[in-house]
Amino acid sequence: MKRSTFKVLFFLKRDKQKANGMVPLFCRITVDGQETRFGMKCDVNPKCWDVKTGKAAGRTTEAVKINALVDNTKAAIFKIYRELQERDNYVTAEKVRNVFLGAEAKQQTLLELFNKHNQERKLLIGVSLCQSTYTGYVRTCVRLGDFIRNRYNLSDIPIREIDHEFMCNFKAYLLANYRLTHNSLTKYLKNLRYIIGIAIQKDYIAKNPFINFSMQYQDANRGFLSQEEVEKLIAFQSKNKKLEQARDMFLFCCFTGLSYSDVVNLTKQHIQLSFGNKMWIKGRRQKTEIKYNIPLLNIPQLILRKYVDNTLCGKVLPVPTYHNYRDRLKRIAAICEIDKNITSHLARHINNSFQMKTSTLQE
Repeated sequence: MKRSTFKVLFFLKRDKQKANGMVPLFCRITVDGQETRFGMKCDVNPKCWDVKTGKAAGRTTEAVKINALVDNTKAAIFKIYRELQERDNYVTAEKVRNVFLGAEAKQQTLLELFNKHNQERKLLIGVSLCQSTYTGYVRTCVRLGDFIRNRYNLSDIPIREIDHEFMCNFKAYLLANYRLTHNSLTKYLKNLRYIIGIAIQKDYIAKNPFINFSMQYQDANRGFLSQEEVEKLIAFQSKNKKLEQARDMFLFCCFTGLSYSDVVNLTKQHIQLSFGNKMWIKGRRQKTEIKYNIPLLNIPQLILRKYVDNTLCGKVLPVPTYHNYRDRLKRIAAICEIDKNITSHLARHINNSFQMKTSTLQE
């Protein structure tokens, strides 16, 4: 690799001589033959200037003051040059000058890029992105902001400063402060890796900090609901209509196999008569775009009739936000004395071999 040339020179701008005979002092920075200059905001008597050494001659108080300014400036510029060499792929004279003068181009920061990504993704919810995926990115950004404030006492951090150690520290922070399963932790880290991938594509960072950083999902045994547990949910009654709605949505997922995101986007157009004049749900999975044809059993039909006049925008069910849905399911499980973590995913894992009584499910 070609070695860069770097020079710093101080000179008098003699064509700008003032009425009192003094001449402004300038600094010139040269990198690989390209130069830039700036004024030192200091005037010098040309009779006291030594062109050969680039300093003031003599030991007068004024000469000592000027030479101290020259030495300090030169040392600072050399330090900046070395730091830029270590940090960036290339260094220019203008870049060095801008850093010294405090006018370096604004650096891209991690949280700024993450928030920009989230704002763009928000527009795709219901189009090519499900709500839960977007929520995951937002939650990762929030946790990342908390980590940066706690660890570095900063509101944000330049992307170029992200390294392998930063990743290890963030992982340790998540483990120490939140009750995360291995797969939940991995999801946070993979969301961050996606943002770092964007930064690499845009040349905000030269080296991928995720190299040699292990992140693998583990097979999770989520279990399933027994017939007795599902019957408890069917028999569940509450004056709290929001709890009842969450229960109904959960049961709808149980008996159709649809995910939360699929039900969120389910409209009346998806409910069709087919195959022997029976009702079916036809559509595409939100996450995989795979087509599905699902026969509507008695319980999901009862649930649909229950909310036929209580939905908006053609939706078939009054679906709460994922956060509220999850919290309400936990409350329902506690009331029904079901000692399992009832989630939207668990709804798709029931023993479908048993027959359910539907008389207790009130319309």
